[in-house]
Amino acid sequence: MKTGQGCTLCPRECGVDRARETGFCGMGEQLRVARAALHLWEEPCISGERGTGAVFFSGCTLRCCFCQNSALSAGGFGRDITQTRLGEILLELQGQGAQSLSLISPTPFALHVAAVLEKVRPQLHVPVVYNTGGYEKAETLRALDGLVDVYLPDLKYKSAALSARYSQAPDYFERASEALREMVRQTGAPCFTSDGVMEKGTLVRHLVLPGAWRDSIAVAEWLAGAFPAGQIRLSLMSQYTPSFVRGDFPELGRRITTFEYRKVLERVQELGLDGYWQERSSADEAYTPPFDLTGVEA
Repeated sequence: MKTGQGCTLCPRECGVDRARETGFCGMGEQLRVARAALHLWEEPCISGERGTGAVFFSGCTLRCCFCQNSALSAGGFGRDITQTRLGEILLELQGQGAQSLSLISPTPFALHVAAVLEKVRPQLHVPVVYNTGGYEKAETLRALDGLVDVYLPDLKYKSAALSARYSQAPDYFERASEALREMVRQTGAPCFTSDGVMEKGTLVRHLVLPGAWRDSIAVAEWLAGAFPAGQIRLSLMSQYTPSFVRGDFPELGRRITTFEYRKVLERVQELGLDGYWQERSSADEAYTPPFDLTGVEA
């Protein structure tokens, strides 16, 4: 597990010397961030009433064709910063009133993040949230044990055919399910502050895709069988927006239907999974923040 010669941080294990060239994630060795600001549009237990301090990292280990943040994930937009500056950003966001600190798609820089958190943890008084697409190595996550309070992973697919087609990761479920078990091992069952902010635990996100509601049900059934009742929370999302799609995927050229979302939600409720359910009005580009280097520079 390393970022230098022969990077093996993520399941791609592309083996690139990121001090000399970029890896599959599109990133070199230097930390890169595109935005750091209060953000109100996460789940209530993450944003609270004042917002989460969201740090959007550049690059990504996946190639999701429907990504809302493609300027960062595929385009690599952002500015290189030092570990010292990242620590300052976290403290600045806390000082602005953030009720949690959200590290968004930080996996290409996981070891940098671990080093920063080691230094600033004594000064942090709000939960640290690790927000990830779910395509992780358990070994890498173990470097964050004791430094992250809340894991916020996606569990995008059960089907290898879907994950290969839409995210170029046929082994997505195999790796994401292993990573999820490690996250739950680290955080234990969810617990909350008096004002409803999650201070410890794992909140799993799942986005229902057009035509893929049966796979969404398979994801929910796996979660219900893999973890005891109350061990995780689920955020079932309806915010899929076809305008973000890149490439030739005609089946993704529409929003999900009421029928599709209802079928998944009904099964989730039958299974007794606790969590959050989105209104279909959440499928709106307005909820994607501007990536303009806000808060990145001192």
